[in-house]
Amino acid sequence: MTAELVRGQNHTLPQTRLEIRVSAGTPVVAGATLGDENGTVRGTEWIAHPGSPQLPGLEVSRQAAADHRLAVDLDALPAQVHRVTVLLALPTGVGGPVRFGAAASPFVAVTGLDGTEIATFTLTGLDTESAVAALELYRRQGAWKVRAVGQGYAGGLDAMLADQGLPRAAELARSIQDAVTRAMARSVAPPPPRAPDADRVAPGAGAPGPVPPPDGRRPAPQPPEPLAEPAAPPTATTGGPINYAHPRRQSTAPPPPPPTAPPAEPGRPAQPVAGDATGWSMDERLYNQIWGMFEDLARTTAAYRSAVDFAESRMDQELDRTLSDPRSRIGGAGDRAREQARAKRDELTARAREALDRDLAQLAAESAVVEPALPAAFAGWDNPVWHAYRVPMEIPMALRIGDLHLPENPGLHIPLLVRLPLERGMWIDSGRTTSDAAALMDSARLRTLAMESAVAHAARLLAVYPADEFSVHVIDPAGSAAGALAPLVRSGALAGPPASGAGGVSSALARLTRRVDLVQMAIRAGAADSLPPDLDTGEQLLIVNDFPHGFDDRAVTQLRYLADEGPSVGVHLMMVADREDASAYGPVLDPLWRSLLRVTPVADDHLADPWVGHAWTYEPPRMPPGSRVLEEVLAKVAAARRPRRP
Repeated sequence: MTAELVRGQNHTLPQTRLEIRVSAGTPVVAGATLGDENGTVRGTEWIAHPGSPQLPGLEVSRQAAADHRLAVDLDALPAQVHRVTVLLALPTGVGGPVRFGAAASPFVAVTGLDGTEIATFTLTGLDTESAVAALELYRRQGAWKVRAVGQGYAGGLDAMLADQGLPRAAELARSIQDAVTRAMARSVAPPPPRAPDADRVAPGAGAPGPVPPPDGRRPAPQPPEPLAEPAAPPTATTGGPINYAHPRRQSTAPPPPPPTAPPAEPGRPAQPVAGDATGWSMDERLYNQIWGMFEDLARTTAAYRSAVDFAESRMDQELDRTLSDPRSRIGGAGDRAREQARAKRDELTARAREALDRDLAQLAAESAVVEPALPAAFAGWDNPVWHAYRVPMEIPMALRIGDLHLPENPGLHIPLLVRLPLERGMWIDSGRTTSDAAALMDSARLRTLAMESAVAHAARLLAVYPADEFSVHVIDPAGSAAGALAPLVRSGALAGPPASGAGGVSSALARLTRRVDLVQMAIRAGAADSLPPDLDTGEQLLIVNDFPHGFDDRAVTQLRYLADEGPSVGVHLMMVADREDASAYGPVLDPLWRSLLRVTPVADDHLADPWVGHAWTYEPPRMPPGSRVLEEVLAKVAAARRPRRP
């Protein structure tokens, strides 16, 4: 399955002989640099470019073109090479665009020699930059990976080469551009166009299409119309007009699912099928199907509630008209009018309930088929898929953090999925809420349940990330969460012992704050290779227990900073706290609570749906009684991480 990368994401390479294919809407210069274990390019002999296109294990194109194929043999690279960075630059003096913002976004694919895509990356968000480090292949603990970089340089090729550590970068950049301008290298025929069935579109979380037809199958979502791109005059390089159409922009939806069930008989609903949604992979189809089930439940319940409200309103209007006539109050006319109005109300309500029950039955049947087919990242802890769990090689598109249901059918649960990487932190509310379940518990039990929920969420995050690409840290100022943290501590899945006391709190927050600062500065300066070697660039999760006890004003400020700035650079916050306990800080912490996704350790209907006005009941993930699935999964995670540690 092709890994569609976003900026900063990486993916393991299953083979060492590769092609890197570049598609752009305008001719670009393609090159590559070799770096040592520190990312340093030791000299011009470590750079492949049109004027010097071949190095051991590496060959790049000899001209500027809209399509490139770069050949890489990682086994043939010198032993000192630990990094290969693919560079793209706009040629100067040929009359083309002078910044990437004026052309279609370049698309880069890492493929096998047979053309099978391994990983792809679309370089979006470029503006004034005229050169960009597209992606890098790097060696880590003996294995090769690819990382999507997308670091642009407004200063052009010389600024990019200078950032690689070359002392005479401007001179080399001029020689490369001169070689392109003078067409020093021989012309190479562009690669054949990619077949339409090999194209891909990035998976999205858009809402499915309109209300499903009577057979119960949801129609395929329709993407927006493609943007029109300006035509370009013929050029000497290509011999024809440049096609500015983005190679991944399509005017059709992803392929529909294969027909795995026979068509329904007339008048009967279609039999539900797992993966009955559009998508390029089964995980994407299941994700879109769950999203469709959620919207179907929201729509059908909203229609039922609207019909009931209409029936009540119509009855009230008929009674008002009847009672406004004094003659109807004499004899039995008024009683008969009331009975007729109530009968009409009951008839309308019954018809609405019948339609609701029919839709709910179809959704329940679909849920019964979909739930057992879910991958581990989407599945509940009671799903047998966890018994065959293996540490994954790539990050899934989403993670299950609980279930949602509505009062019309509490037994029909829809998985609550959040996209990965996380875009915001989580707040597990350990205080008394308005739910009946919380009202029946004492405060100590609620705090214990909240911390156990945090451990379960952290375990799922550790389980769905590749080994050594996600770390969990814990701040437990008073050491009150030792029991709940036992599964993480015993398995060795934690990055370090839980921080306690004032010194531990200060040290943990300072370490993560430093990481956020350094990564942000490196990104702004375009100097990702200058990060300290001891800095863990994997995703980080900080669990904070029993906030605000044990936190001074400085620590509170650091927490707010991590909540605001951390997610964009891979540092995430999980607060276990009662908001009332933090009331002494006043409104200063309101932005912190608003920046986090609030979930509860017990069932609660706090999740509002502004689209249809529902209050969804949230059910936290539960461990089956007596199950050791959590310990078994954490043990496999720890075993996969242990050999890779230095």
